Amino acid sequence: MQASIQLERSPAVQYVLRLGDTCLILGQRLGEWCGHAPVLEEDIALANMALDLIGQSRALLTHAGQLGGQGFDEDRLAFLREERDYFNLTLAELPRGDFAFTVVRNLMLSTWLKLMWQRMADSSDAELAAIAGKALKEARYHQQHAADWVVRLGDGTEESRRRTEAALSQAWLYLPEMFETDAVDDAAYASGLGPQPSLLQADWLAEVKPVLEEAGLALPKDSAFRSTGKRGVHTEHMGYMLAEMQHLQRSYPGGVW
Repeated sequence: MQASIQLERSPAVQYVLRLGDTCLILGQRLGEWCGHAPVLEEDIALANMALDLIGQSRALLTHAGQLGGQGFDEDRLAFLREERDYFNLTLAELPRGDFAFTVVRNLMLSTWLKLMWQRMADSSDAELAAIAGKALKEARYHQQHAADWVVRLGDGTEESRRRTEAALSQAWLYLPEMFETDAVDDAAYASGLGPQPSLLQADWLAEVKPVLEEAGLALPKDSAFRSTGKRGVHTEHMGYMLAEMQHLQRSYPGGVW
């Protein structure tokens, strides 16, 4: 069994991993729809979005490995870390759920990613700026696709509306973490690496609120609950996901994507 790597936790590395891990874990969740989506067209669309996110993650993990100076490549960073060394937003790791939860989560995270990529395109780090420039085009498509489905389901049948409202209430609990800013984010912002998440919040709400209004969905009330995935403290679902993701790499060391 391949042993875990010990990660260097500089603010720059952790900042890049937060973004790369969010793409990686969300891509893994979307990939679970392959062969299970409501219609063939959606099966293909969700699989393609999963591949986009995995591609973004590969670029970010590779860059994080270079910043860390420990020689870790994308494969070791993706598959040989302990759970506490993953820094994705908690919303990305929640179980697949039904289709309504998937499209609501996609709307929330694709909008967040799009705004992050827009600002990161001006990063002082030329590699990050290049990654952001390509990823922005993909995030725009992901956001539009999710928004269209949220409107269709929210403004659809009684059953689709009920499920979409339930999905929104569940996902909204994890919203504060998306805009929480700590010392890692402050250091990245000060060095010109990327934006503080708190700077995205007003624009995020300005883009998501009209979609929910068109779908006839009310904004959920704020909650005191705070998730902690970006700090490496995850839900009980993360361990099961990592066990599946890491099985081949740990059992057969040296495999590559």
